[in-house]
Amino acid sequence: MKKIIALFVCAISLTIITIEPSSATTPIYISPFITVKGTRFVREEKPYYIVGANMWYAAYLGSAGKTGNRDRLIYELDNLKAMGINNLRVLAVSEKSDMNSAVWPATTNGFGHYDEELLVGLDYLLAEMAKRDMTVVLYLNNYWQWSGGMTQYLSWLDGVPVQDPNITGDYQTFMAQSAKFYVNETANKEYRNTIQKIVDRINTVNGKLYNSDPTIMAWQLANEPRPGNNHASDEDKQVFVQWINDTAKYIHQLDRQHLVSSGSEGTRGCLDDEQLFIKAHQSLYIDYLTFHLWPRNWSWYNQKQAEKTWGNGLKLSLQYLNWHIDTANKLNKPIVLEEFGLDRDNGAYDVKSTTHYRDRFYREVFGLVYKRAKAGDGIAGSNFWAWNGSARTIHADYWWRTGDDFMGDPPQEQQGMYGVFDSDISTLRVIKAFSDKMHALK
Repeated sequence: MKKIIALFVCAISLTIITIEPSSATTPIYISPFITVKGTRFVREEKPYYIVGANMWYAAYLGSAGKTGNRDRLIYELDNLKAMGINNLRVLAVSEKSDMNSAVWPATTNGFGHYDEELLVGLDYLLAEMAKRDMTVVLYLNNYWQWSGGMTQYLSWLDGVPVQDPNITGDYQTFMAQSAKFYVNETANKEYRNTIQKIVDRINTVNGKLYNSDPTIMAWQLANEPRPGNNHASDEDKQVFVQWINDTAKYIHQLDRQHLVSSGSEGTRGCLDDEQLFIKAHQSLYIDYLTFHLWPRNWSWYNQKQAEKTWGNGLKLSLQYLNWHIDTANKLNKPIVLEEFGLDRDNGAYDVKSTTHYRDRFYREVFGLVYKRAKAGDGIAGSNFWAWNGSARTIHADYWWRTGDDFMGDPPQEQQGMYGVFDSDISTLRVIKAFSDKMHALK
């Protein structure tokens, strides 16, 4: 009898073992990271649209040292979140420079010498953004001088001081010098060492590995890398394309979970060479396209003759936007308008000055971005330049000095030129209306 019972129990056990696998539901892993699917960003299997701002100095505010202001950082993040901002573009690394038009202090003070206080500031920023379900794009170098950038790497090697184009007025020579960075093996070795230090960092605030933190949306090679000045050769352009490919590949080797982008201005940053822009972004290691829009900088619009130049400036701006979105469609990759801006009325800098033309420009840009995103095109969002928030300048000449409030307008520009203050109510309303529409997209 015992034998029969044992066999009966055994049969039941076998039946259960046979049934369980077919009836159980296998958990589906849903990645918390932003990924790319065709011309779309996807997060947790849903479309992810960027409604963003530039806030290059955010990590500086996160520092617990004299440079930082954590109370202000929390205030700014809360304000941006309330406006619907879900993404910030932030400077991750700066290089110590003696130029007046460069920010001080800096993250790196020579090869291998890092300011840990500023790195902890970046830790704090990421932890606070995570609390607000915001993402960040971190750029790791700069073609321009206001954060040290590529020319400072070269200066550390040859000992020759960088010529400040804000003083000399010679940006053509500066751009040619900056582009020499791409072929300097020692400079790029040190640059990659810095990249690895950031990518492999452990956050001292929340204990997360940077390369495993979904708050980071993407690593970016540099702010506005260009192949050189207006006289760059075909060889210079090829070097530029190769540098983008090789550096992006290196980052992907360190970190297989985050996206990588170039930081390009678009065709204007490729010397108006459309094929160069396409070649630079065809790389398998560049996950999405970027472009910037600066109608006044590019002489499409004159802030001193606003009404006279508005029509043509807007026409060229919309053409520029549409061409890049069309190109993203052809490459089957998303594209982000990650910088755009316009002066306050009549080119004023004062916080009390009006912003009628800027508001019109924002409405036009936002309108086109929303229209084409809704139609299913490759435009995945935008980041306006830039968030000044509660910062105020105290100088009559509007130039930044060490110890002043950090603004979205970097030290190479007058403070208040393009940045949006927390008192610019009409502009904030335009941004909020856009964010509501974009967040409603499915």
